[in-house]
Amino acid sequence: MAGNFKTMDEYINTFPEDVQRILNELRQTIKEAAPDAQETINYQIPTFTLHGNLVHFAAFEKHIGFYPMPTGIEAFKKELSVYKTAKGSVQFPIDKPLPLSMIRRIVEYRVQENLARKQKKKDSVKKR
Repeated sequence: MAGNFKTMDEYINTFPEDVQRILNELRQTIKEAAPDAQETINYQIPTFTLHGNLVHFAAFEKHIGFYPMPTGIEAFKKELSVYKTAKGSVQFPIDKPLPLSMIRRIVEYRVQENLARKQKKKDSVKKR
């Protein structure tokens, strides 16, 4: 799967059809939760940005990695406790349905977080 991907489509199209369906479902959920976010590739994986990195995702043999930054994991710690998590990531088993409503809420949380950070920077510039 190693490659120098330039688009999300290029990345997704490297996987078998069943995994492509899962990744496209995840992608669509993120787009709906963050309609103003931009699609890009960072760290050679699909990334959505909105005033900075919003979320990343990637496919692996047995799971889909979802990376909503440490704050996204912390804010949904209880709900995510049924999944394998690390500081800024969660692993969703590839053979189980994605928890799309929870993913949508995590993305919405991250959008608000990035917008608040942008506003805070704007306010601190005004004070100078």
